Amino acid sequence: MNVIITPVEEKDNLSLARMIRKVFEEHDAPRQGTVYSDPTTDNLSLLFQTPRSVLWVAKIQNENVGCCGIYPTKGLPLNCAELVKFYLTREARGRGIGRELMEYCIQSAKDFNYTQLYLESLPHFSRAVSMYEKQGFVRLDHPLGQSEHTACNIWMVKEL
Repeated sequence: MNVIITPVEEKDNLSLARMIRKVFEEHDAPRQGTVYSDPTTDNLSLLFQTPRSVLWVAKIQNENVGCCGIYPTKGLPLNCAELVKFYLTREARGRGIGRELMEYCIQSAKDFNYTQLYLESLPHFSRAVSMYEKQGFVRLDHPLGQSEHTACNIWMVKEL
């Protein structure tokens, strides 16, 4: 299958919001205090008009199968961005699509002159956390910034 990766567009909003929430449901992850209940999840194309941000969308046969982005979350240290909205459909997992999205995001962060990438996650997404560790993210004992995703209890950072 040929995977195409493009920046988010308005036409992607509904399918991405559904995909993200379905991933939470599949993993029985918390709905409150996460991206699941975050109102920005329904209009990602608008959110990612923020300067020095991008949301990459993976498509197979014109169907959205994953996304991952870079966002300058409020309260993060200078030149640190957050790796956000990293989700794949069940069918897309284990095929290298997540790694490719991650590479796009790391390169974008460098292009935006960020020197660090931060992320927040949950134990429910242990496979993703393992991938983050393989990509050089290290665990922190406290959150950075003000994401308002209070249910997240895994915090990681990577030097670029």
